[in-house]
Amino acid sequence: VQLQASGGGLVQAGGSLRLSCAASGRTSSMGNMGWFRQAPGKVREFVASITWSGRATYYTDSVKGRFTISRDNAKNTVDLQMNSLKPEDTAVYYCAAGGLRYRSGKEPTDFGSWGQGTLVTVSS
Repeated sequence: VQLQASGGGLVQAGGSLRLSCAASGRTSSMGNMGWFRQAPGKVREFVASITWSGRATYYTDSVKGRFTISRDNAKNTVDLQMNSLKPEDTAVYYCAAGGLRYRSGKEPTDFGSWGQGTLVTVSS
């Protein structure tokens, strides 16, 4: 599975951005999907994930109530709507796909395919 993320950019604090990730290749093997991020000088961290059906989602505490993950299995896409952005949300955001059918996953090992990353910069 190949993943292509888009939608990053520069936004002021309090603003919104929508990231999108398109999957291609062996998409029939895809299960859970998610987003991670890596800020400068920090390790990559989990942001959000969603089950294959889309019925269950999981978020890291710092983005709950501000970010929403969704997917469209007909289009093989996963989106991350980010509202009320804060400077600490600045990072390169990576989409990921795994083979889990009934769990959304939150560990990097739950995902086998990764996109190239898209930069989100939030100015204060």
